[in-house]
Amino acid sequence: MEHEALETGCTVSDVSDLVVVELDPPVETDRQDSVCSAGDCLLDVAQALFQNDEAGGLSDEDDDDDDEDDDSGTDHLTSERSGTQLQRAERRAGATLPDTFQTSNLLFYERFKAYQDYMLGDCKPSEVKAFTADYLEKVLEPCDWLALWSTDIFDVLVEVQDLDVKALKASVKLVLPLRCDSRGCQLDEDAMTAVLEATQHRVPLQELQVVYDESGDFDQTALALEHLRFFYKHIWREWDEEDEDDDFDYFVRCVEPRLRLYYDVLEDRVPAGLVSEYQSLQESCSRCFREFSELRSGLSADSDSELDNVSMVEGLKLCEQLETFKRKLHIIENPLLRYVLAYKGNSRQQSAQSRGPRAAGLRVVHVVAESCSSVQLQSLLSARLTPLCSSEEHQIQFHRDPVSAVESCHHGDVVIILPGNYSVSSSIFIPDSITIEGFGFPDEVVIEKTNKGDTFVETSAADVRLSNIKFIQHDAIEGILCVRQGTLNMENCVLQCETTGVIVRSAARLTMNMCDLYGSKGAGVEIYPGSVCCLVGNGIHHCKDGILIKDFAHELDGMPSITLENNVIHNNEGYGVILVKPGGKAGPADGSEEAVAEDGQQGEPRSSPVPPVDASAASSDSSSNAAAGRKWQFGRQLSRNKEATCSRAVQDLMEHQIFVSVQGNQFKRNNRGDFGIFFY
Repeated sequence: MEHEALETGCTVSDVSDLVVVELDPPVETDRQDSVCSAGDCLLDVAQALFQNDEAGGLSDEDDDDDDEDDDSGTDHLTSERSGTQLQRAERRAGATLPDTFQTSNLLFYERFKAYQDYMLGDCKPSEVKAFTADYLEKVLEPCDWLALWSTDIFDVLVEVQDLDVKALKASVKLVLPLRCDSRGCQLDEDAMTAVLEATQHRVPLQELQVVYDESGDFDQTALALEHLRFFYKHIWREWDEEDEDDDFDYFVRCVEPRLRLYYDVLEDRVPAGLVSEYQSLQESCSRCFREFSELRSGLSADSDSELDNVSMVEGLKLCEQLETFKRKLHIIENPLLRYVLAYKGNSRQQSAQSRGPRAAGLRVVHVVAESCSSVQLQSLLSARLTPLCSSEEHQIQFHRDPVSAVESCHHGDVVIILPGNYSVSSSIFIPDSITIEGFGFPDEVVIEKTNKGDTFVETSAADVRLSNIKFIQHDAIEGILCVRQGTLNMENCVLQCETTGVIVRSAARLTMNMCDLYGSKGAGVEIYPGSVCCLVGNGIHHCKDGILIKDFAHELDGMPSITLENNVIHNNEGYGVILVKPGGKAGPADGSEEAVAEDGQQGEPRSSPVPPVDASAASSDSSSNAAAGRKWQFGRQLSRNKEATCSRAVQDLMEHQIFVSVQGNQFKRNNRGDFGIFFY
């Protein structure tokens, strides 16, 4: 996964800051109109520095035991230096400070290799600091190099005199004459000297940026500090050290998935709603962990007082809440679980509010056309407009693009789209019960999304109807079409996907007749608990999975109600139909005693494909009878930190009572099998 991306300056608990942020222009030391004097700023500066120390999770206390010297992982340092291999990060024209190395634009695999091979290896969370110190001791220049000490308040040029890698600190002194850029206040030599004395001339290593040098002697130092800085900003969590009882090392369980998530967010492969949810969960988890830690530290081991007993009960509640937050974060961080579980919220759709009916029962027919010939206009009048506008309560409005037409609609309006290829740059939200139809064949009426976004089309009205339109998705993150709530009736449409196809959320209804859906990198159709989905006469092909049915263990949603009749589900990379369930045994859909194989590795689950099954043999009557004794059960959740992913091909999934009617379907050349169950 070799994607080039820029690192940003967000904190560990803020995913939404994963964007390039331009800092305020530096304020030079000789500036006379500063916001405040040096004396007024000293207290704020010192407080900010000490807060940075605490937020980074670093301590001045040395470890009691010294690790033995290990020369492994140092071969990359032995090559002859023939000048720097890093680029210069040039500062603004007229800046008083020297340039530094550009190290923030590292690729995914460069960071991955550094953490796996050199910095962390197979360490446990409690060993992270010791492994990191050992790595830094081998690669950092011990002394006599220049760096910028960068904080939120100032950048100042210092000289590193000594290292304390166990505490992840460096002893520094000011380079005179003073070279400093401050933000919001003026700092002179006396002020900066006082700040350094407050820190005992020891500053965190991750706040140092090596001054650019063409010799190449400081390349490894600059890269090592970048890896350290990135790790404590984007990878490390303050509760990581609590999780030791796991079968997988820290890199596999935490570092790799968080690193992948960082680059997925940076490259717009994660829905904005999910990023916001992840950020909120991180903040909640951090707050809960701090409360739990404070409560735990105040308990006395030998005390049986009523106060301690109350605190113990409160601590148990906080512990349970903390585990819930960590479990949800783990699901989002894991790319496979993120795919099969996804999320249920989307803040953007809240902005699309229903307009309701127009006054006096007026209805409008919206005609969309970039241009229209006289023959097309005559045909449109005779075939559609005259029957629709037979009364005085109807008006006709013309639009050049489908988005403006939909945004002008009220309850009961009709949108007629004439043949053409319409490129849209924004998502289409449909909050009112309207009808949208193409005036021609689907290949003649094409709506194509040209830029990135969470969803292409999203409906939330009680009764929406789509027909005779081809939708082409480009760079959408969440999916091509989402039925958020209400009912969508879709007929004779073509859906050319790139990510997920059609999503049917809980309590929503979808009727999809005679449509063609293909190209999804996820599932062609995702069905949530409590929804109603009727698929008749469709082609679903060349997707990762054909139809994916989700089961959330932490909710008491009802069974989905699914009708599958006369569909052709073929040439999918995974299964034709797959049920996603919480971990456990084979479940209600599989009566055999064959053991389920578990795969602890991140990535694709193992499966045991079986020969294709002809689902047309399963009629609605036999389906109902076979499922009479079965229940929609929620299996036992696996232990909180396991990468519990496994799948199993089954032959009688179609006999599950979630299927109201199953008949006349054809399953062909689905790579992993026609039916399967995925356990998480």
